[in-house]
Amino acid sequence: MKIAVVGLGYWGPNLVRNFLSTDGVEQVLCFDANSNSANRAKKRFPMVEVAESYEAILRRPDIDAVAVATPVSTHYKLGLQALKAGKHLLLEKPMAARVEEATSLMEEAEKRKLTLMVDHTFVYTGAVRKIKEMIKNGEIGDVLYYDSVRINLGLFQHDVNVIWDLATHDISIMNFLLKQKPVSVSAVGAVHYNHMEDVAYLTVRFANNLIAHFHVNWLSPVKIRSIIIGGTKHMVVFNDMEPAEKLKVYDKGVEFKEKESIYSALVQYRVGNMYAPVIPDKEALSLLAAEFIDCMKTGRKPITDGQAGLNVVRVLEAADASLKSGGKVIELSDKR
Repeated sequence: MKIAVVGLGYWGPNLVRNFLSTDGVEQVLCFDANSNSANRAKKRFPMVEVAESYEAILRRPDIDAVAVATPVSTHYKLGLQALKAGKHLLLEKPMAARVEEATSLMEEAEKRKLTLMVDHTFVYTGAVRKIKEMIKNGEIGDVLYYDSVRINLGLFQHDVNVIWDLATHDISIMNFLLKQKPVSVSAVGAVHYNHMEDVAYLTVRFANNLIAHFHVNWLSPVKIRSIIIGGTKHMVVFNDMEPAEKLKVYDKGVEFKEKESIYSALVQYRVGNMYAPVIPDKEALSLLAAEFIDCMKTGRKPITDGQAGLNVVRVLEAADASLKSGGKVIELSDKR
């Protein structure tokens, strides 16, 4: 197969590198409206072909797929053009700037029987897949809460706020791990620079008192990437900044026993061992690239398909609505 990577800023070159080493990929083409970015990519990857325009890519019948790594505001237009040209499509996260756009892309891909995939890379990490396995096997028990912190100093984005930039990762992980669908979203934040929220706190609620909380920040003096998942049997800490033992499982919890009256209630704490499971260290983006190729060949849906992308955009859009209304709780529709 031949794949074109459009957008060669921060993330595009990573896609180029991984597609070049993916079985089944014969050739990788590149395009960026900024000629300097295109020239840097050509210098770094001499074997790639640099296209003269996006339209030239779409006109070529030998190009099977397009990977779009441009600002989110351009995803819908570029993605729709690719699908209408009969190309399979990989979109950088988030999938689109609005729910309506994400839905339209899904419908177009389904109509043309094309693969539509969203680059939610963290879903393909060994740690996240291990947590999914533990939840599925009942090792964690009933999930009580999901708590995420993703903070650092910069990089400021010019087209999206900090929730759209950073929380997208952890919302995609949450949706992948949890069976339930979120029912409401609330968010508060503050604007200090650049007319975009650079600090924000997002709360997502589910049925049965399951709650998720996200702290995202472009103004932190330290870089933190952590997720804590509390269950009735075990609790899990995923620290992506750890060079080793990124995942730790704690045999800790609370047992609440109620006797004849509420005043006789007993709270007992369970404190057991901690262990760090072995996590495969294969690069997540290489697994994602391989899945994209396989889905194009077989016609099966990828894990991070258009529906997964739409589910993330739905939460992000609701978070924006909540921010604008001072933290009002926004109910999520149960549509598609």
